[in-house]
Amino acid sequence: MEVINSKIVSLRKEYSSAFLNEEDVNHNPFKQFELWMHQAVEAEILEPNAMTVSSVSSEGKPSSRIVLLRGFDENGFVFYTNYNSHKGHDMAQNNYACLNFFWPELERQIRIEGNIAKIDQQTSTNYFHSRPRESQIGAWASIQSAVIANRKVVEDAFAQYTQKFKDLEEIPKPEHWGGYNIKPTSIEFWQGRPSRLHDRLRYTEVNGAWKIERLSP
Repeated sequence: MEVINSKIVSLRKEYSSAFLNEEDVNHNPFKQFELWMHQAVEAEILEPNAMTVSSVSSEGKPSSRIVLLRGFDENGFVFYTNYNSHKGHDMAQNNYACLNFFWPELERQIRIEGNIAKIDQQTSTNYFHSRPRESQIGAWASIQSAVIANRKVVEDAFAQYTQKFKDLEEIPKPEHWGGYNIKPTSIEFWQGRPSRLHDRLRYTEVNGAWKIERLSP
């Protein structure tokens, strides 16, 4: 481990491509997010909608994983998953979660904290049917986060559900699968700057309006 640790210690990047000032940002954090997401898409960043979702269990144990943002508006940020997964159990016990986007090519991060809730079944069903057929079958085949003996278990389940649904034009959405919406209480925009003196602007909702504050790097 000494060799790789010596390399890790020496890894360093100086951020200098942009800055972030209060007078330049939109007073609406969702509009500011829209602008930054548009710029990330235009920069052809690999999966700019990939985000870390952090949840906390009832015992206070945190866990994180990467999922894909599938939509947002002023009501919140939406992603889809298996409700019986590890994160699903966490979110059933603790309805506060955090999202984090990191775009190193733009030297930017966005961190979103808020309350999480399941979205309506019809919206989940509509999105489910927009997915590739193989992904729909995968949602049935995988008991997400469960311990399995080997990969053959899930491959066999996939084959069984492929056969089960082969004559159906439309595969039904599993009851255990659907969307979550995170309604933000705070959104932080982070822009890397030289000497680690990064720009951090945090929006917090106060009495129905958004307050912008600068945070120390």
